[in-house]
Amino acid sequence: MMLVPCYLAPSSIEGLGVYSTQPILKGDIVWAFDDRFDRLIPKDEIASAPEHLRIFFERYCYDMPNSPDCLALDADEGRFMNHADLPNLDFSSPDRGIALRDIPAGEELTCDYREFTVGEVVFLGPRHHVSKANGVAHH
Repeated sequence: MMLVPCYLAPSSIEGLGVYSTQPILKGDIVWAFDDRFDRLIPKDEIASAPEHLRIFFERYCYDMPNSPDCLALDADEGRFMNHADLPNLDFSSPDRGIALRDIPAGEELTCDYREFTVGEVVFLGPRHHVSKANGVAHH
């Protein structure tokens, strides 16, 4: 769950990205897994879901190393966080994301998927059609 006020906007990385509305200081906890809202879904339930849900889960779920039989799904904008080889958030602990440096308001929040992905990181093609001219997302 995002712990800072944020919004979705077009990303130069891919489709939509997550942006904070306020400055973030180095060391601030920006995201934390909150089981009141975020969900751990058993992998066998995902495997038996209808195809359109499996496609959704493949894109927005991620591994939780401390729950190897489940995938995690964020309840909020966190699911749109994009990968960067040099991210501004540290997700080396599976239950929180911490700012690696001061991040100004309006900068895209990024993480390194390799910090929590079991096995190879697979990047899927764009799901959202975003018009960068007017910032409108089409599904």
